[in-house]
Amino acid sequence: MTDELDRGPTASLDLREMTQARVLLGRFGAGLPTRAAQSFLLDHARARQAVWSEVDWGLVRDGLIDLELGIVEVESQAGDRATYVRRPDLGRKLSLQAADRLTGARSDYDILIVVADGLSARAIDTNAIPLVRAVVGLLSARRLSIAPLVLASQARVALGDPIAEIVGARISIVIIGERPGLSAADSVGIYVTCSPRPGTPDSRRNCISNIRDGGLTIGHAADGVASLVEHMLKTGISGVGLKDASWDFCAFDSSSGASALME
Repeated sequence: MTDELDRGPTASLDLREMTQARVLLGRFGAGLPTRAAQSFLLDHARARQAVWSEVDWGLVRDGLIDLELGIVEVESQAGDRATYVRRPDLGRKLSLQAADRLTGARSDYDILIVVADGLSARAIDTNAIPLVRAVVGLLSARRLSIAPLVLASQARVALGDPIAEIVGARISIVIIGERPGLSAADSVGIYVTCSPRPGTPDSRRNCISNIRDGGLTIGHAADGVASLVEHMLKTGISGVGLKDASWDFCAFDSSSGASALME
């Protein structure tokens, strides 16, 4: 028995150097080599930990407070992590106390930014601060008004809709921990929605995903968000419809993050 890989004509090309996916694991009899089996168990444990851990909101708040936008902390109707995992519908609804807290922040804003724990606390702990700072920098340079930052716990993507309605924002940007896989447990996704309101379908959202070390860089992600926002403000459209409308803008190119929109 051996755990050596079968060698063929492409033996000189090691696909493992090109991807973090589980490829060319080898074999030991009818099963996996010990190293591959242990690696799977470790990554599975990391994924579970990412889902069940809590975000260090104090760390996130301290890292963003100097932006001087104000910070409001809210929570969904999923009162704890177990409920959140089992009841996605409650993660999309604001608690009554959170809605009351947001009422004082109401005004007319161009942009709302929500940082949500989602399904990976590790992703938010690692990436949220530099990502928010990069997005705020680009949008502020465009002279867009930004609502107080919202930190949302036990939150699904759609929780940004009632928040945006309460504070009076034209566009919502939800930065959320993505469901961890067995190759990455620290990935962030960004969902950008024009005219968000409760009941907004997912087809009206644009997503930029796999933002992490080893995936899409924070700089490229922020560029993509700024580009999406610019086109949403021009067209009043987001989601599937924005892809068709974007062809009308000749100045829209890949250097400004177009790839995030056109993919």
